[in-house]
Amino acid sequence: MNEFIEIPQPQDIDSRQKERAMASYLMMFANAGLGIPLPFINLIAAFIYYYALRKTSAFVNFHAYQSFLSQVPITILNGIAVVLGIRVLFFDLPFTESFQGYLIAVAISNFIYLIFSVIAAVKAYQGRMYYFVFFGKVAYMDAFRKRETIIEEKEEVVNKPPQL
Repeated sequence: MNEFIEIPQPQDIDSRQKERAMASYLMMFANAGLGIPLPFINLIAAFIYYYALRKTSAFVNFHAYQSFLSQVPITILNGIAVVLGIRVLFFDLPFTESFQGYLIAVAISNFIYLIFSVIAAVKAYQGRMYYFVFFGKVAYMDAFRKRETIIEEKEEVVNKPPQL
């Protein structure tokens, strides 16, 4: 018995679902739209987007969930960089080589994440699946898993129309 529902093919996905799936990867720019350099805004926007659209289709659910999950580690890295940067700027802590190395590593991580997110957004717009390492499998298992439905037994029909 197959535990997962069938993955829809690009020709079976309407343009609205493709646009919604693509937009899930654009949540990474939420804080840029607000003009606030707080990395947690992106994560909150991705979560709200996922939660609002998770029941529209398995395709949209997959892409929105993968986008949300993949933003968690980037948000943590960026959050640490912001906190350390505030400490260096406002509390006269030294700008050490290790902090500089951390900022470079975070910048490289963000660049790589940007590239993969753009690729995933383009693939989603084409109606295709694109799996991130680790996050893709988790999102797939959540979005395409068969869910048990509760079937209520119908009561016996007592009131019937007259026989003509």
